[in-house]
Amino acid sequence: MQIILAIDSFKGCLTSEEVEAVLAQVLTFRGATVHSLPMSDGGEGMLEAFISALHGQIIQTKAHDPLMRPILASYGIAPDGTAVIETAKACGLTLMKAEERNPLIATTYGVGELVAHAIQQGYRKFIIGLGGSGTSDAGKGMLQALTDILAPNGTINDVLTSQTAGCQFTLASDVRNPLYGKEGAAFTFAPQKGATPQMVNELDRRARQFADSSARLMGKDTSTQPGAGAAGGLGYAFMQYFNATAQSGADLLLDLIKFDELLKHADLVITGEGHADRQTLMGKLPERILQRARKHQVPVWLTAGQASDRQELLNAGFARVDSITPEGMSIEEAIQPETAKQNILRWIDQHF
Repeated sequence: MQIILAIDSFKGCLTSEEVEAVLAQVLTFRGATVHSLPMSDGGEGMLEAFISALHGQIIQTKAHDPLMRPILASYGIAPDGTAVIETAKACGLTLMKAEERNPLIATTYGVGELVAHAIQQGYRKFIIGLGGSGTSDAGKGMLQALTDILAPNGTINDVLTSQTAGCQFTLASDVRNPLYGKEGAAFTFAPQKGATPQMVNELDRRARQFADSSARLMGKDTSTQPGAGAAGGLGYAFMQYFNATAQSGADLLLDLIKFDELLKHADLVITGEGHADRQTLMGKLPERILQRARKHQVPVWLTAGQASDRQELLNAGFARVDSITPEGMSIEEAIQPETAKQNILRWIDQHF
């Protein structure tokens, strides 16, 4: 059999590569020809997946985390002149302990440092992954860093008119929310970043205020565009100030690796993620893979750490929907990497 492995990370547990390595080893031993494709929809693991697809390399530079502590942060560069930035490497939720999380003070400044470093190295084409942020500053920190580094004592206008002229930004994100309002960044995402109800209201007020002043400055307003609310409004800052375009992170990656060509020779696709449920069908990576595979009449198996709404997923077209976690096992135990690997091996034994 020709089997494609296109599995997203099991968030907080195993990377895409780690999940696929366990499966590939056994499937190859049992006679299958396996194509392992590192996957990400723009969130965790995005940098590695996209740089693999672009045959690039990962470099490090000094930056600051969401609490302005010095860190070494990674971004990617590709032979075609593209810089790949996974924003969570500089403003990610996982860079802070649970008790440190406070989106009123967390900043995207480090993201601006990464962009500025790439610009200084001569890169003008950017793919920006917007998942996993711990911030809700509407990208103000990012803009401040670009100004501090590229136009000291100047303004963001000085950055726009000289340093970033000719730059092209593509946002890899599946978030469709606007910047503010009940469906916006603060109300939708800030509570999981440590915000209290009072903080949410304040963050939303700040976002509206920033959008108003930015509209006056730029003569346009992108705050209601789908994806403006991604990464706590960081998507908005890229759209408003740099004319960034938002694309499905999953589709962007699948196009880069010429996934549809690979499907022509495949007998089976195995996809998955940490937790699959009806939200998987709202444009997440496994759903995008399913839609492409169906055009080539290739069956798709969905395997997840946990799978809910199984019948809905089967009705949508997945040939199999399985949880690898045995019934009765606690989440705390299931997300231990070695436990998860054993659960994957048990699942393979059951089905191959």
